Amino acid sequence: MGANNGKLYGSEGKGSSSISSDITSSTDPTPTKAPKNVATTGGLDSSTRTLSTPSPGLILPSKSSSLSSPALSSNGHETNSSSSFSAPAETVAVIHPVPGNHTRSRQSKTHHFSPIDNLPDHTLLQIFSHLPTNQLCRCARVCRRWYNLAWDPRLWSTVRLTGELLHADRAIRVLTHRLCQDTPNVCLTLETVVVNGCKRLTDRGLHIVAQCCPELRRLEVAGCYNISNESVFEVVSRCPNLEHLNLSGCSKVTCISLTQEASLQLSPLHGQQISIHYLDMTDCFSLEDESLRTIASHCPRLTHLYLRRCSRLSDEALRHLALHCPSIKELSLSDCRLVGDFGLREVARLEGCLRYLSVAHCTWITDVGIRYVARYCPRLRYLNARGCEGLTDHGMGHLARSCPKLKSLDVGKCPLVSDSGLEQLAMYCQGLRRVSLRACESVTGRGLKALAANCCELQLLNVQDCEVSPDALRFVRRHCRRCVIEHTNPAFY
Repeated sequence: MGANNGKLYGSEGKGSSSISSDITSSTDPTPTKAPKNVATTGGLDSSTRTLSTPSPGLILPSKSSSLSSPALSSNGHETNSSSSFSAPAETVAVIHPVPGNHTRSRQSKTHHFSPIDNLPDHTLLQIFSHLPTNQLCRCARVCRRWYNLAWDPRLWSTVRLTGELLHADRAIRVLTHRLCQDTPNVCLTLETVVVNGCKRLTDRGLHIVAQCCPELRRLEVAGCYNISNESVFEVVSRCPNLEHLNLSGCSKVTCISLTQEASLQLSPLHGQQISIHYLDMTDCFSLEDESLRTIASHCPRLTHLYLRRCSRLSDEALRHLALHCPSIKELSLSDCRLVGDFGLREVARLEGCLRYLSVAHCTWITDVGIRYVARYCPRLRYLNARGCEGLTDHGMGHLARSCPKLKSLDVGKCPLVSDSGLEQLAMYCQGLRRVSLRACESVTGRGLKALAANCCELQLLNVQDCEVSPDALRFVRRHCRRCVIEHTNPAFY
C-alpha cells in the first residue's frame, strides 16, 4: 500500500474493524478534503473511539502542509469546511475503517513496489528506531506492514512531544492507550517521557503517565507551568524506578514528596524514600527552605540537584540538604541570593563527592565560604563564582592549593581577583581547560601569561571587558594553540 490519503490501518484484528485517531491541531486554517473511502460514522460510542491509534499530528503540521482528512464534529458528523476557519483550536479525530477486500483488489492493479519494500523487517526496525515520536506515527500510516513494524514495543521506550500549541494531554492519552493494547492498562516498555515546552500539558496528562507507565525512569516537563504538586506527587509515588526528573520552569511545583496513600503503604524499614538521582527545579520560584527539607528527606539518593533562581532558599535549606543527601556530585545555587558563607560551610560537608558547584551571583559569598569548599571538597572539578564580588586573591589561593584537579573556573565580575590570584591558580591547577575572567578589572597581561605558560590544556579563555593588551593575547595563542579566546580588544584578531 502506498502513503496516499494518509491512511492508518489497524492492527491485526481477525476481521474486526479498527479505528485511528489523528491528533492534530486545527490552528492551521487550511481547509481539508475528505478521502473517498473514509467512513464518517456518527453512531460510534465513546468506548469504540478509545480503541484509537495516534498518527502524525503529535506535533503541529507545518504551515505549508494540509490535512488529508475531514474534520469531525463532537458527534462524529463531518463539518463544513467553511466553518473550520472560525472554530476554536481543538484536536481533530479522523476515523478510518480497515480496508476491505474490494479496496485491496482495486488498488492492487495500480500498486508498484518501491525499493524500500525489499528491505527486511529488522532493517526497517533499525531505521524506525532513529525517528522521533511524530515521524514514527506517520510511518504507521503508510501500509499494514509499516503499521505493524512502527508499533513494535521495542521502538517505544521513549516518547518525545513538542510544540507550545500541542494538545499534550490528549496526545499522551491516545499514545499510552495504544501502547497498552498488548499489556492492558500499563506500558511496560515506556521508560522516558519528554514533553518540554508543551505549555498545554496539565495535571491530567501527568496523571495518565503515572497510572500507565510504572517502569518510567525519566520524565522531563520543563516549561510546563500548568502542572502542580498533585500530579508530580502521583508520578513519583506510582513510578518507583523514576531516576531523572526535570521540573524547570514549573512555577506551581513547590515540593517533591509521596502521596499520602503511598506513604501509608510503605513499611517503616523502607521509609518514605524516592529513588530520584537527578532533579532540576530551576525557576521554581515558590520553593522554600521547608520544601527543600522535605525533598532532601524523601530523596536521599540525589546526585544532581539544580536550584537556579530559587530565590527564596537560604542557608538553612542547605543544612538539611547536606544532612540527608550525602551523595550529591553536582549542585547549582545560581542566583539564590540569600545563600552566603554559612550555606557554603554546609555544602562543604558533602566533602569528596562534590564535583560541580555553581554559586553565581550569590553576592553574600566571600573568601570564607570558598575556603570551606576548597578545604573539604578537594575533588572539585567545576566552580562558577561569577558575580561573587567578595571573592579575592586569598580565596583564589585557597582554591588553587586545595583543588588541584580543577578543570573549569568562572570568576567573572569579581573585581578583587587580580594577577596574583591567577598566578597561584596557574601554579597549582595546571589541568585547567576553561577559565572565564569577564569584567575582572584588576586582571592584566601578567596573569594571562602565567596561565598560558602553565596550563597548556586550556581550551577556552574569556577576557571580555578586561584591560589586557594584544601582546598578552598573542602570547596565549602561541602557547595554547587549541584555546578559543573570547575578547573585546579590536586590536587583536
